[in-house]
Amino acid sequence: MEVKLNGKRALVTGAGKGIGRGIVKRIAECGAETFALSRTQQDLDSLKAEVPNINIINIDLQDWDKTREEVSKIGHIDLLVNNAGVGCAFPFLDTPKEEIDRLYDVNVKAVFNVSQVIAKRMIEKGEGGSIVNISSILSRTAQPNTSAYSSTKGAIDNMTRCMALELGPHNIRVNSVNPTVVMTKMTEGHEHSVTNLLKRTPMGRFADIKDVVNAVVFLLSDESGMISGESLRVDGGLGVY
Repeated sequence: MEVKLNGKRALVTGAGKGIGRGIVKRIAECGAETFALSRTQQDLDSLKAEVPNINIINIDLQDWDKTREEVSKIGHIDLLVNNAGVGCAFPFLDTPKEEIDRLYDVNVKAVFNVSQVIAKRMIEKGEGGSIVNISSILSRTAQPNTSAYSSTKGAIDNMTRCMALELGPHNIRVNSVNPTVVMTKMTEGHEHSVTNLLKRTPMGRFADIKDVVNAVVFLLSDESGMISGESLRVDGGLGVY
């Protein structure tokens, strides 16, 4: 399926590496005017060198006020992908407050912050829009040492449904994409820690970046025009258990 996003303006957070980088490049290929947000300038510079027509924005999403200020400068956005996320691996009893705060700042509060700014602009323009929040299969699947991370993704799933309910009357669709483990540079070499998930996956493999990118682009496009409030698993069947 060829997706065309010509005439659209798109923002992707966490666009410097991995899944976010794949998403922002694909959106640009589909013809949208694209904005890539990342906290790491080096990643943005290499992305800009690779795709010169992408606009880059260097922000640390933990800075609520600065994020709001810079995102407001972009103007109207038709398509938003809240991809930025961080993780940690601690047993429930030993998870430090600092890590809990960091995960909720980036994985939850930043989604509130950026989406509020963008959705208000969508409503003002009156042409609707599409928002995709990147969640995780761990929002509904228990895994050792992931209580902080998993709880943030559970929050994202329910926030997605609430956003869809409240923004739907303005023709703004909101969905989440919930991948299993995705093979990126960050996850390479750590496969041993999630072998139990692989054993429970009917398709017998983890996801590639392109698997997630394809799902996101579909939900952004008019091809999914009546889909809203959904959490789309990209997990090879893991979630059937």
